[in-house]
Amino acid sequence: MMPFPHLRETLRRGTAAILLVCAATAIGASAQAAESSACPALLQHRFDRLQDEKPQSLCQYSGQVVLVVNTASFCGFTKQYEGLEALHARYKAQGLVVLGFPSNDFGSQEPGSNQAIAEFCENTFGVKFPMFSKTSVTGRHTNPLFLQLAQSTGERPRWNFHKYLIARDGQTVKSYASGVDPQNPNFIKDIEKLLSAKK
Repeated sequence: MMPFPHLRETLRRGTAAILLVCAATAIGASAQAAESSACPALLQHRFDRLQDEKPQSLCQYSGQVVLVVNTASFCGFTKQYEGLEALHARYKAQGLVVLGFPSNDFGSQEPGSNQAIAEFCENTFGVKFPMFSKTSVTGRHTNPLFLQLAQSTGERPRWNFHKYLIARDGQTVKSYASGVDPQNPNFIKDIEKLLSAKK
């Protein structure tokens, strides 16, 4: 028999606490694994939101049709923000989400800070679709999402406002050059076709 009853009680409580921590860790790991299995590999990324630089998981868009665009504030194609926002407003309820990724990779046409970019997008074009912090979409420092998109389609962005359209399954991806306007009838037809597909 242990000569110090208080020591035995302390050990008992310590063991119980350790078991609780282990159980909580296991539950957390299981939940994370479940989320990963439900989220397509293409969307298993986190990026900082443009406005406040808070990390956002792209898994929140799983099951939606996702339009990914690399943007810039001082480009001949910058006016496409208006068409992108129109798409977002028109098809959001049907499951379309537009994701903007500002980049200074082409022609140094996105030189400003995240705050400056956010203010420009909101004040000039009333952009409400999700935007993320300035990033690299080509070259040695390409962010992992754009790297996967380029690998999936065999096409990498060659200029600002290149577009990738991801189907609801998170695997089927189509690529569109910068010159394809968001309001192009054929482009809209592709979006509507993907939106009509079952999750």
